[in-house]
Amino acid sequence: MMKLSKKLMIPVLGASLLMPTIANAEEVKPTAVTKASDLRANLDYLLSEHFTLAVAAMTTAYDGSKDADAAFKALDQNAVDMEPAIASVYGDQGAAEFERIFREHNNYTDDFVKATKENDKEAMAEVDKEVDQFVNEFAKFLSTATEGKLPEDAAKEALRVHEDQVKETFEDYVEGDYEAAAKTYREGYQQMFAISKALSNAIVTQMPDKFDNTKVDTPAADLRSSLNSLAAEHFALATMGMEKGFNGSKDYDYVSWLENANTADFKAAIGSVYGDEGAAQFEKIWQGDHINAQAELVSAQVKGDEAGEKAAKDKLHKFAQELGTFLGTATDGNLPTADAQAAIKAHEDTVIKTFEQYASGDYAGSYDTYREGYKLMFGVGQALGEAIVKQNPDKFAETDMPKTGMGGASESTMNPLTAIYIALGSLAVLTAGVILRKKPVSK
Repeated sequence: MMKLSKKLMIPVLGASLLMPTIANAEEVKPTAVTKASDLRANLDYLLSEHFTLAVAAMTTAYDGSKDADAAFKALDQNAVDMEPAIASVYGDQGAAEFERIFREHNNYTDDFVKATKENDKEAMAEVDKEVDQFVNEFAKFLSTATEGKLPEDAAKEALRVHEDQVKETFEDYVEGDYEAAAKTYREGYQQMFAISKALSNAIVTQMPDKFDNTKVDTPAADLRSSLNSLAAEHFALATMGMEKGFNGSKDYDYVSWLENANTADFKAAIGSVYGDEGAAQFEKIWQGDHINAQAELVSAQVKGDEAGEKAAKDKLHKFAQELGTFLGTATDGNLPTADAQAAIKAHEDTVIKTFEQYASGDYAGSYDTYREGYKLMFGVGQALGEAIVKQNPDKFAETDMPKTGMGGASESTMNPLTAIYIALGSLAVLTAGVILRKKPVSK
């Protein structure tokens, strides 16, 4: 049984951002695509990608891996790419200050790795002080920029949790406690979506006219964010797992556990909308010619089995056709089958390309493709989320009750999104005991 972390994705910003509102009596068609939900999705993408790259940069640097420099450069570029998003809200000066603070804190990850490798306690303590300074400075910046809509104390606690989760994941990895590292990795990843929701909510509350008086916390926007989280996490874990399988890494089984947990959560999400039969059909397609085929591709690459590589790629392309057909049918054509198939094929192509570039030693190219493929998943989440909302408008209509908690809809009416949250909360505990079904690929 995997141990439960002390930090179970605590919604640290929730209590301080309670903004009770009364929905307009005029009926409005629900949609997952608004200016507010677009802002939230963009922050979802950039902040969650930051987490995946921070962990990759630290673990590869500690191992002395050949791709360590490329990982750190990708992490740094992620920070640079945040500037346009901030500039669109707070102007060039605000964006420049954001980038300065955020990019500098990435250097602490490299410093901490070096101190850990050298077992330099004094240097590690110094890095801890620098991280504290970052948390305080960045929290003040965010609170000031949002004119207090994101309170400084709440921002501090959220940032502190994030930094602790990155550090804990790394330290567990260094100690060889791969079970704990896997558990904290997933919690840390999911925490970034809670942070982006709170930050985007503060910005939209501060500037309602700029976002057409739309909100980040509607049931439709929450569904889009949940699907984004699951889809992007799958991509991150798929590429990570393939690379670790190729290297025969000691923690390969635990990345496989993470993939299994992600699959279980995706199945729960589909089931909450389309029932047990739809969930079972989804899982069969998702696991067989998809997750398993990715492992087969790695094994064939390791063995130099060109026929095996081709067979695995054929399975992945077959998967794109099958899942695209499933989604097109399930959504009654609100997500056209051809569009779904094209999007999933593009996803599989980036997974394959990321892995093949890595296996060939093109680490810079591999991380570039990783970032391209990671971003692509947010388009998938948007398209599928909007299709589900259009198909089930009544289930995603805003209630006339006050918003509660982290800004989600009143729980007076159960809808598919609520079911997803309940299912994911249960699975976070239940899947901790999942038996690992994959074994490391041996060279």
